Amino acid sequence: MAPQNHVENPDILLEEDCIWVFGYGSLVWKPDFKYTMKQIGCLKGFVRRFWQGSVTHRGYPGAPGRVATLIEKEKGLTWGVAFKIEGEKQIQEALEKLNCRECVLGGYIVQMIDFFPNDGTAPFKSLVFRATPNNDLYLGEATEAEIAQQVVTSHGFSGPNSEYVTRLAEFMETELPEVEDCHLYQITAHVRMGIKKNNLVSSMNIDCQCSPISTVLTPVISKWMITKEYGNVSTEGSAAKAS
Repeated sequence: MAPQNHVENPDILLEEDCIWVFGYGSLVWKPDFKYTMKQIGCLKGFVRRFWQGSVTHRGYPGAPGRVATLIEKEKGLTWGVAFKIEGEKQIQEALEKLNCRECVLGGYIVQMIDFFPNDGTAPFKSLVFRATPNNDLYLGEATEAEIAQQVVTSHGFSGPNSEYVTRLAEFMETELPEVEDCHLYQITAHVRMGIKKNNLVSSMNIDCQCSPISTVLTPVISKWMITKEYGNVSTEGSAAKAS
């Protein structure tokens, strides 16, 4: 049975005057879509874990990188940024980019989850991309040291996996210094030591974006991720297979 917050048909979002998209990974520092405002805040009942594999953006088939997903946990908090997108054209363009980036290439599903702004204003629904254990790229639990070792040695067409981790940590350190994210900070500490030890760089000046929706991984790119747990045909892992 699908969770109540699962978005069965994301195309219905095109009928909205505005939508909010919550980022808790690379979206916090590289959204790659136009937005009218952003708010820092959190999701309740979830923790951020680097348990999702990446075989495109931060790794490749046979040597996946590690990226963040949300794991349900009572009293858990995941901090990030919610972006407000307004207007039919901007919403469509943003959803197409996110579909490519998060769903087709990343293995994530789409959910609507309550977002709680850090300024204490009322919570509101936000679009969230989350990887569940049912997708082909899911790597699962590992120690922070093991995750960091994999991160230091992984890279994809968006750059080194280490950039993903360190820039997310820099966001948290700068914008939310009072928040303790032990999982993220332990991984980051190991990654920074690994970079220094191996004389590596943690970022690259490259701009890798998904190509237009009609030209990449056709026809899979035009479909939203529908996971097996929801009783529909799954396109998960298509990017890895196509590679």
